[in-house]
Amino acid sequence: MLRLKQFTRLTVPNKNTAKFFFLSKRFNTSAAEELLNEERAVDKADVLIIGGGPAGLASAIRLKQKNANLRVVLLEKASEFGGHTVSGVIMEPRSLNELFPDRINKDGIALPEGLLEKVTGESLKFLLPNGWKLPLPEPPAMLNTNKNFVGSLSRVVSHLAEEAENLGVELYNGISVSEIIYNDAKDTVIGVATKDLGINKDGLPGDNFERGMEFHSRQVVLAEGCHGSLSKKIINKYNLREGKNDQSYGLGIKEVWEVPKEQHKPGYISHTMGYPLDLNTYGGGFQYHFGENQVAVGLVIGLDYKNPYISPYKEFQKMKHHPFYADVLKNGTCISYAARALNEGGFQCIPKLNFPGGCLIGASAGLMNVPKIKGTHTAIKSGILAADAIVEEFAAKQFPTVEEIGEEEVLEQSLEVLNLDNYQKMFNESWVYKELYGVRNIRPSFNTKLGALIGMSFSGLDSFILKGKLPFTFNFHKGGDSKTTEAASNFKPIEYPKPDNKISFDILTSVNRTGTYHSENEQSHLRIKDLNKYKDESYPKFQGIEQKFCPAGVYEYIPDGPKDVKLQVNSQNCIHCKTCDIKSPTQGINWEVPEGGDGPKYTNT
Repeated sequence: MLRLKQFTRLTVPNKNTAKFFFLSKRFNTSAAEELLNEERAVDKADVLIIGGGPAGLASAIRLKQKNANLRVVLLEKASEFGGHTVSGVIMEPRSLNELFPDRINKDGIALPEGLLEKVTGESLKFLLPNGWKLPLPEPPAMLNTNKNFVGSLSRVVSHLAEEAENLGVELYNGISVSEIIYNDAKDTVIGVATKDLGINKDGLPGDNFERGMEFHSRQVVLAEGCHGSLSKKIINKYNLREGKNDQSYGLGIKEVWEVPKEQHKPGYISHTMGYPLDLNTYGGGFQYHFGENQVAVGLVIGLDYKNPYISPYKEFQKMKHHPFYADVLKNGTCISYAARALNEGGFQCIPKLNFPGGCLIGASAGLMNVPKIKGTHTAIKSGILAADAIVEEFAAKQFPTVEEIGEEEVLEQSLEVLNLDNYQKMFNESWVYKELYGVRNIRPSFNTKLGALIGMSFSGLDSFILKGKLPFTFNFHKGGDSKTTEAASNFKPIEYPKPDNKISFDILTSVNRTGTYHSENEQSHLRIKDLNKYKDESYPKFQGIEQKFCPAGVYEYIPDGPKDVKLQVNSQNCIHCKTCDIKSPTQGINWEVPEGGDGPKYTNT
């Protein structure tokens, strides 16, 4: 059993804390503001990693493999490692095998036997509304049978956390990191601050208030996953996308079912195109068979869709009634639900990977191979590369570790940060770079002037026959996915079928299956500057797109008088997919981290 460290403050709370609470509630906010500005406790490490997914944990493991004396601290916002992890998952073993070359099992992957299972068969289908399905040829480069693995990524992450702790990585789960700490000149990252606990809805400290603390290090590694709150700030501050396309995203929605044994095909996977989506909307479905009669079903929709009436959640529920899915799910039981945004931009959208005092790895850097529908192997490899670069630079500078400096002495001095230009160089020379470059035209070709079918056929020729050697590159739309939405007046409302509670379900039933929790008294982590902007601008033009794109029922337009509406934000429902921050046409929603441990509690996703 993994025993993870619990996060505790390193200083004694101010003796006047109770007085401050009392005054803030009874008289004015000055005492509360004083409490909120109280000096934070500070701790220091050699390397600080934000995010405990595959990339972050792989980087931590590699660091300790190459230099056991480094103090490596990893902070993860989920209450358990793997608790916020969502993926298909079809995993290529290459990067894991590079991380643990002496742990490769008889099936060919460096994991305990039974954690993932080898793909035994696969298919690609085009679904038609009448229930028919047409077989499609699978490009050889995308084949998975007898070489890749299927299962639960959240369980893999939990295993990697055990491996990291065994090597001496300091793991702190249930910790949200809310702030970047800069040097006095504000040009270099020197650490991060964890989120204050116990802030009430009014923004004032509650009875359970606890000031966050700071961690300083020579290198801050951002491994937050897709569209992380710190990563987006860093990318903007240092203009890391200069010369690159704006990132494009997809929304992946997934359920795990237990089905009758006779409907289960161990190790079988299938991907689908077509129904329920039209030819103007990028995306597709999947069903993956794994474990003891378990089947993962899901739908990914590109968030560059134009029609504001589209509801990704309802499209997914509709898809399951196609016989290709319904025949597998009938008489089964849905046991979990999950959703998250994913980076679909690929090569054109990868930002500069290092900045003064830190670097980006995994989905924070947008390293997903979209045609393969895989990003775990590239994420793990980027974590390995970043760790190698850190160790190399650490040795070149001959820096002492924080342990060598001494606990008391290190708190009295500033740590000189590492310059990680070598990480960018290593990445550019890696197989990840080559892989993503070769398929760079696949996803953006969907939106070219050639049209979706001709554009994708052309890019497929480039990627699979010419190996990405065409001398030009397709580009994405400027301004991101929020700018692609068109006015509702250009479309007809979509009438979705009602859920039958057997194959399809209402959204709140699905959210209940995520184990999501946020305190009702907690300040909302969904920051909206002007709610009136949504009822006055967004609703008239886009007819409630926020209510439709959210896969958790967070946003709801409700009547406000005889002719008006208002936007209600049910932040307790949030499952941290980040879609609202990405797709909202008014770009007025800012997703910030909630308190540590809040959100979904995934176990088999």
